[in-house]
Amino acid sequence: MSPSILHRVSFRDRALRSLDKLPPFSPVLNHLIASLADDDVSFARLADVIERDTVLSGNILRLVNSALYGRRGMISSVRAAVLMLGISKLRNYLLGLSVSRMWATVATPPGWSTARFNDHSVSAAILSDLLVQKTKADFPEGAFVAGLLHDLGRMMIAIALPAEFERIQNDHAETGKPLEVIEHELLDVTHSELSAAALTRWNLPLKIQKAVLYHHRSAIDPTVGAHGPMALSLMVETANALANGSRHGITDTDEKLCEPANEAMQRLGLVDAEAGLMVQFEAELQAVRSQL
Repeated sequence: MSPSILHRVSFRDRALRSLDKLPPFSPVLNHLIASLADDDVSFARLADVIERDTVLSGNILRLVNSALYGRRGMISSVRAAVLMLGISKLRNYLLGLSVSRMWATVATPPGWSTARFNDHSVSAAILSDLLVQKTKADFPEGAFVAGLLHDLGRMMIAIALPAEFERIQNDHAETGKPLEVIEHELLDVTHSELSAAALTRWNLPLKIQKAVLYHHRSAIDPTVGAHGPMALSLMVETANALANGSRHGITDTDEKLCEPANEAMQRLGLVDAEAGLMVQFEAELQAVRSQL
């Protein structure tokens, strides 16, 4: 193996080692990730885990009593809140909140904005979840977490390879070439591949790993078929474009070079649903933001 290839392999290894700099998962986050592959999640068991985390308990109660849900009476019990939200909505919300809290503690280089990364990740997660509710998608229960974690590889590059990260961002802004093309040329690995590798290490379901891996290349996703449900990668790719187009990008360049919303929605046959979907998205995002 040539020295240049050895050097390039080390980029991937160094980026993957950045995962060791993340704080350990909280008991709630561990439980939520395990529950992604469990169709028989107990309301009582989930409530027990949440009640042990006073911050999350408070966030959940504020959410169910917010204007988004428009209740007249006050809910003061975590168990009542769990029953009201349902497993899917509750799990999505807690995953977003727990992961955002974890990322906020990570030391990152000057050119990286954790606030913008969190905003983009949560935005793509909410949009992915809304999209699977409007079309027939494979593994819809994984849409939120796939959207939430799809760009984790970008943070891994920023943490482990700050000089290369800056060069990638500059080339992207100056040339307009896709990020993944520039990453592959410089590092021989892309942020999507790094994101998927992280999810493999964390034992997330294979369908979520594939959705993240192919979210910039859904046209070659082997799970995309001419018949049957659409691949989850299509949902994440569309959600990513919609998030960037609505000024929820990680960088200004992401927002400037994003795919037009109507083209993104056309992939799913949902052009007419765009306006209503974005109104619902902004309402849900504001509710989640108020708890972050």
